[in-house]
Amino acid sequence: MSKYYIFDFDSTLTKVEALDVLAEITLANNPKKEEVINEIIKITNLGIDGDISFTQSLERRIKLLNAKRSDLNLLIQELKKRVSSSIERNKEFFESYSENIYVISAGFKEFIIPIVAEYNIPAERVFANTFEFSQDGEIIGFDRDNVLSVHNGKIACLQNLQLDGEIQVIGDGYSDYITKEAGVADKFFAYTENVQREKTIKNADYITPNLDEFLFINDLPRNISYPKNRIKMLLLENIHADAYEKFTNDGFTVETVGRSLSEEELIEKLQDVHVIGIRSKTQITKKVIENAPRLLAVGAFCIGTKQIDLDACKENGIVVFNAPYSNTRSVVELAIGEIIMLMRSVFQRSTEIHNGEWNKTAQGSKEVRGKKLGIVGYGNIGKQLSVLAEALGMDVYYYDVEDKLALGNATKMNSLADLLAISDVVTLHVDDNSLNRNYIGAKEISQMKDGAHLVNLSRGFVVDIPALTEALKSGKLAGAAVDVYPEEPRKNGDFYTDLKGLPNVILTPHVGGSTEEAQRDIADFVPGKIMAYINSGNTVDAVNFPNIRLPKQQNSHRFLHMHKNVSGVMANINKVVAEFGLNIVGQYLSTDPKVGYVITDVDKDYNQDVIQELKNVEGTLRFRVLY
Repeated sequence: MSKYYIFDFDSTLTKVEALDVLAEITLANNPKKEEVINEIIKITNLGIDGDISFTQSLERRIKLLNAKRSDLNLLIQELKKRVSSSIERNKEFFESYSENIYVISAGFKEFIIPIVAEYNIPAERVFANTFEFSQDGEIIGFDRDNVLSVHNGKIACLQNLQLDGEIQVIGDGYSDYITKEAGVADKFFAYTENVQREKTIKNADYITPNLDEFLFINDLPRNISYPKNRIKMLLLENIHADAYEKFTNDGFTVETVGRSLSEEELIEKLQDVHVIGIRSKTQITKKVIENAPRLLAVGAFCIGTKQIDLDACKENGIVVFNAPYSNTRSVVELAIGEIIMLMRSVFQRSTEIHNGEWNKTAQGSKEVRGKKLGIVGYGNIGKQLSVLAEALGMDVYYYDVEDKLALGNATKMNSLADLLAISDVVTLHVDDNSLNRNYIGAKEISQMKDGAHLVNLSRGFVVDIPALTEALKSGKLAGAAVDVYPEEPRKNGDFYTDLKGLPNVILTPHVGGSTEEAQRDIADFVPGKIMAYINSGNTVDAVNFPNIRLPKQQNSHRFLHMHKNVSGVMANINKVVAEFGLNIVGQYLSTDPKVGYVITDVDKDYNQDVIQELKNVEGTLRFRVLY
């Protein structure tokens, strides 16, 4: 049985209501432009929802428009820029199924026909209203004999077509739905890519956030193999709203939760989740991973990944991304600020004056200029701190377990002991390697200058807190600033540390990278990496997986195959591809000691059985198809 696809035009094929756009053009110089446009939009919605007759809606809008025939050329050019995104990317569907596609709209042929002609829909399959013009070209009305100019006109229009087959109507308005209610359409798809109308959605057979979903339901050719709205993302711990916006704008379904979740809560939540975004509190354990059947990727919206079992993710074909650079500047600025505050005893003076004491003194207050700063860990943060501290006039020394080139006039030290002995201020910027536990303990503190200061903005477990507390109480160290702790609560509330109440000790609750700018940058960087992986298979900057940068897909199908790094897998993959007669137009492989990641682009339609065969290749961890 033949199938016919009946599309609405305004807010379906295009992102906008055409008459609203025409109003923007014709009322450009009208001082009451906004007031009139809002009235036109209000009338449009009343007509779409069936709250006033469509004839009334047309009459009232045309009167307010004050438009001319010449304005329509500008309107057409504007509408060409505002074709719905998923319609535009699935142009091949309209070209291939042109004979089965009709446009039935309460809009006007004068602007609809030029737009849909580019999608191979001829004028004879466009049913819409037509304008009436005065002798000087003013739009003065519409053809009242046209069935689409009256209330429920789409029902009569479809009846008149007498199409023999299944009729599917795709539209955003209640006037589209009633074709199904009247029995002239077999299915109604509420199209919500551009606007969501509660009355329309409530009565739909299917809600389709984009054309990809409609094509997927009908198993029709499409540009995207799996509709993005079916890919669910879960963002925890108040990740910046920009991340939500980026994901939703790309078509994904996103849920946000403002806190971290326990292991049990995560397992329950992740049953239908493909991507999870976390910060530092949520623990992605092996048990969580093994009970997340659909999980494809984890986004750590922070630098550290200690809270994620990276090996378990790798073994289950789950790619992990983090943000190693996005909050660097924020951490460095806090370090600079705390160095100055410690050297000037600002925290002590501030506490005194809050308590009503006036202690104006220069004792224990020193300039940072000319003082020696010792940086432990010369990575992204350490290097940027080096540059800024030198600009303040400090003499910079650094120590790193790896051979790192000095920036500016910084001096490399050959041992930690040498660095500690020379520094007036020591700042820690080491990674979360478990070997760094108690990296600065009683022995290391004893090697520091008497009266030196210590700043820890790296990891809580790298400093022996009891040893630091004793050094501060004894006067061995003049002050400290601590932002991270060996144990941190999973949620805001009461917290205790032995450092509490000590003079000239600045304590902050792990906020080194917590600035609006940093969180915004992270919310840009991490989603970008995740979307590149989901959309094209790129694993550039993945923490736990071989990195592959892929060229843009060009008229091919892309097979993504993750497997254990054992001999024979590549040979078996290519054997399967060859057996099904597929020509490989590009193949990309990267491995590490545990896993391999191979992407194969093939240039023709394929037998669906090839997918199952590739999934059955021994050693397969995960397989996906993109096209």
